[in-house]
Order: sequence, then structure tokens, then C-alpha cells
Amino acid sequence: MTVYNKQVGGVHYKKMKVQPAQFINANDLPFAEGNAIKYICRHRHKGEVQDLEKAKHYIDMIIERDYGDHVKPLPHGFTLTEKKE
Repeated sequence: MTVYNKQVGGVHYKKMKVQPAQFINANDLPFAEGNAIKYICRHRHKGEVQDLEKAKHYIDMIIERDYGDHVKPLPHGFTLTEKKE
């Protein structure tokens, strides 16, 4: 038995083929990335729209942490690139 066979507070993760915690740990993902993945994976079985809002919050944290003072996410299809001088 592994720790992933036990879930405290529901069964929303045990229903998944790969639990978010297994994926997050196997890929050594940082806290914010892991939480975004967790909330995206469980929204249909637990927190619905609120879980997706939480995931967006963590993604915004990642953008601010890694790419600077972007208060809003970039529009769909846009990417950040280094300035060429």
C-alpha cells in the first residue's frame, strides 16, 4: 500500500488514473505549479468554478514570480520573449 491509496476528506483524487500528487511529486514541481494542477484536476468532482479560480490565482502567481510585474495574464496566443537590444 502506498500513501496514494489513502485520501483524507473525500474520494475525488482516488477516482483518477494518476493522482495530482503523484504527478507533481514525480516531476518535482514547485508549490504554485502543483496547486494549479491539483485544482484543475479536481474541479469537476469537488470545487467546480471556485477550484478553477484558485488554479488561475496560482498561475498568476507563477507569471508574476517568473516573468515580472505582469498584473494580468497575457492575451491568448501571446508569449513573453526577451528584449533584443
